[in-house]
Amino acid sequence: MMAYLIKNAQIVNEQNIFTADVLIDNGSIQRVDSNINVEKNHQLIDAKGQFLIPGAIDDQVHFREPGLTHKETIKTGSLAAVAGGITSFMEMPNTNPQTVTQELLEEKFAMAAKSSYANYSFKFGGTNNNLDEIKKINPKTTAGLKLFLGSSTGNMLVDDWQVLEDIFKHSPVIISTHCEDEDTIKRNTEIYKAKYGEDIPIKYHPKIRSEEACYLSSSRAVELAKQTDARLHVFHLSTAKETHLFDSDIPLDQKQVTSEVCIHHLWFSDEDYDEKGTHIKWNPAIKTAQDRDELLKALLDNRIDVLATDHAPHTLEEKSQVYTQAPSGGPLVQHALPALLEFYHQGKIRIEDIVQKFCHNPALLFDVDKRGFIREGYKADLVLLNTKKPWTISKDNLLYKCGWSPFEGTSFQSQIEKTFVNGELIYDNFKFNDIKNAERLEFDR
Repeated sequence: MMAYLIKNAQIVNEQNIFTADVLIDNGSIQRVDSNINVEKNHQLIDAKGQFLIPGAIDDQVHFREPGLTHKETIKTGSLAAVAGGITSFMEMPNTNPQTVTQELLEEKFAMAAKSSYANYSFKFGGTNNNLDEIKKINPKTTAGLKLFLGSSTGNMLVDDWQVLEDIFKHSPVIISTHCEDEDTIKRNTEIYKAKYGEDIPIKYHPKIRSEEACYLSSSRAVELAKQTDARLHVFHLSTAKETHLFDSDIPLDQKQVTSEVCIHHLWFSDEDYDEKGTHIKWNPAIKTAQDRDELLKALLDNRIDVLATDHAPHTLEEKSQVYTQAPSGGPLVQHALPALLEFYHQGKIRIEDIVQKFCHNPALLFDVDKRGFIREGYKADLVLLNTKKPWTISKDNLLYKCGWSPFEGTSFQSQIEKTFVNGELIYDNFKFNDIKNAERLEFDR
């Protein structure tokens, strides 16, 4: 394994920015200091003028393997993630078959061990009838439990309240939820289908998957967590109203209930549906510009704890169907960090806060062992950022298997220059070193 010495980097870590050198050897950060001497076995990288940050940890991706690999694979998704500065991911259980038994969970881990370029873990899926399997989850080797309280695939909608209460009482790991009230969505859908048939104009998507549907489900989940003393993490908030369910005045490690926002809910609004159409059809729906702005405000004042992508690709053919048939979701891992850096350039967020919410906090929230920070002895998952190197997203530089992005045609001011995974330089300015040294995430629980 190569030893690297990164010189003169602007290190962003634990709410500080400082100039220092970083020595990487044997997969770990050996030293963080000023003026580290270069040895013969060191591969020297001069990072003057660039930010060095910990690799991002994405707590919500859909890499579609097994069973849906025409959209994405663990290999293609992890390559795109590494190119986007994401060095670790937690993948969701709604694949085919769904990850709802311990045997199927281990099969996915075996797939990732062979093909992933980024560090990996998987969420176990809850259903109305697999509580015994949930109780078997090993907290040290599995990221957590995912519950669909709306908008599920297959049989993963958990809509039996007694079952849900039992799961909250007995889950050995943190519970992550997709919160949208299914009955509200069904009623709204029927109203618009009666008027438009199957081809409902996309602009009504946030009316169908409404603020009411989101808040009703999120508030119930938060209430249940408090009643059962469960550890709850609510995925992808999309409304200003929901943000007021969460505390901002206590440290992350003391929170029983936490929340997340995704990049698309911070970037787009309902004003973009006319141009982007079903390419920005997500569940939960992108809502108003006011919601978008309030979500950013909640992220900055710590009501929202974590940034994520909810990377969920579909083919263009699938996305081009009429409203009721077009699936929700889109590819994001390659462009999430560059998009966040646009907010930094616009003065909307400090780079220290991007690192806090996309690197540090996912590690803290999920108890990820020795990742998410630039600390001696930690795994060398590192990203060099050039914030003065504009580029434009086009089909020629996309890495998603689905072959499209809602950001196509967008120009970003910052590029990911280099990405290290466990001390190996995997990505270097649009070129890859074909080295698979990703590791299964471990959890200090």
